[in-house]
Parts: sequence; C-alpha cells; structure tokens
Amino acid sequence: MKFNCRKRACPNCKNSTAIVKDGFFFRASDSRKIQRFKCKICHRKFSNASFSDAIYQKKRRINYRLLLLLASGVSQNRAAKLLRCNRKTIKRKFDFLAETAKKKNRAYLQRTYRDDPVREVQFDDLITIEHTKLKPLSVTVLVDRKTRTILGTRIATIGAFGHLSKISLKKYGKRVNNHQEKMHELFKETRAFIHPFAVVESDEHNWYPKIMRTHLPCATHIRYPGGRSCIAGQGELKKLKYDPLFCINHTLAMFRANINRLFRRTWNTTKKILQLQKHLDIYSYAFNIGLISNL
Repeated sequence: MKFNCRKRACPNCKNSTAIVKDGFFFRASDSRKIQRFKCKICHRKFSNASFSDAIYQKKRRINYRLLLLLASGVSQNRAAKLLRCNRKTIKRKFDFLAETAKKKNRAYLQRTYRDDPVREVQFDDLITIEHTKLKPLSVTVLVDRKTRTILGTRIATIGAFGHLSKISLKKYGKRVNNHQEKMHELFKETRAFIHPFAVVESDEHNWYPKIMRTHLPCATHIRYPGGRSCIAGQGELKKLKYDPLFCINHTLAMFRANINRLFRRTWNTTKKILQLQKHLDIYSYAFNIGLISNL
C-alpha cells in the first residue's frame, strides 16, 4: 500500500494491491484524525487504528506516561493519583503495558542481536522478598556488558536463610526452591542472543558453572569473588577499588531504585510473583529502548 497505511495487506483477505483510501474518522479518546482504507476485493474497511496494540482502548493518552511512571519508581496507586484515573484503570493498563513491553522487547533483542550476538555477558541474582522476609525471592538478570542492555530476567523462589530459616520453616513450612530451574529457563530463552564463544562473567556461586556447561559449553566463564558484606559504620572500607562486575551490579541497583516493588520498604513488597515479573518486563523494555535514559 502507498497510502500511509501501517500494514501492506488487508487484514481479511491479505491482499496488498487493491487498497484505496476511504475517508477519515475522528477518534475522541486522543483527538486524532485516523485514515480509513478499503479493500476493493473483499470490500473490507479498516484503518490505521486496526493494527494498533491499543485498539478499542479508552484513555490511550496515558499509556506512555504510565510506562514512564512505572519505570521510575512510582507505584500503581500513586500513578492513579498523578494521572487522575481510577486504580482499576491503572491495573488494566499495567497488564496491557506488561504484555506489550514483553513482546516489543523480544522483537528489539532479536533485531539488535540477529547478526551480531553478544560477546561479553554478565549475570547475577538480586534478592528480594514475597510479602515477608520469611519468603525470599531471587531475580536472575542477564545483561550485555558493553551496552548494558538487559537480555532477560527470571524470578525464582528460594528458602529463607540465616537466622530466619528456622522461623520460616516453622511458620510457612518447607519452601520450594526452583532457582536452578528458572536459571535454565532464562539461559534457554536468551541463548539465541549470545555468541557461542562469548565471555561470561559472574560471581562465585556454586550453581553457575553447571548452568554454563549446560547452555554455553564453548563460552569462557570468568568468576570473580564477591565483595565483603556490609559492616555497620564501615561502608567506605568495604568498597572495592575496581569492581569487575560493575555493569551487572549497577543494573541491579537501578532495578532496586526504579521499581517500587524492589524498594527496601515493607509497604512496597510484591504480593504475587507474576506481578513482579510484569513490572520487570516493563522496566527492561523502557531501559533497553532508552525511554528513561534522559529523564
């Protein structure tokens, strides 16, 4: 088609040679004039809006602003107040944006790394909680070391550790640990973007070599010892002069700073793992395509 139509074929008969303009219509939801088209073969009428992900949506104007807010540390309730919407509207938009972001981010990664796969990769785990500290979660994140592009995320349930393990076992019973399973899923999903002989960097977690041998047997796996844990009153003393895992550590810090569910506050904890994964998909898409880089 040569008439500013987004698609090259009729959505009904898939014809692309007999498409003509057929007037306009005014869309009240965002005050735009939308071009209509008509197929001469099947007489089907359609428009530019027929191919939009937000078709039949009302208040589509707030989609972009809501995406920026959700990727900037704003909760859904606060976003509803800022955008003057009902909380149920924000919830529906959140689900829509998560689905759209996941699909578009996948297409972006395939387009970016189709001909030039990643040659330097870093990955690590971010520990957060599911409603209570007695139910910890592990978020595995995989990034491109050069561009800091987020290649994928996966959430796993792990058992409580330290002095909370006995309390968790007594209150909630034995907790399922599917950390390895989720890591296998993540590497299986992102393996197409990584060069077979890539250099992969991580810390000295006991499971990481097994994961690497399974999915990237020809890659070079470099493991670095982690820095000392935080000591009260000695924050500056524990800092490393050179952090070889700065890229992934900085990415995880940005996750915790820009996703309200990962804040170190009890009133922002996630209640459902699925909702946290949706929020991670939204932030990953916004970060990868540069929507929040200039904010």
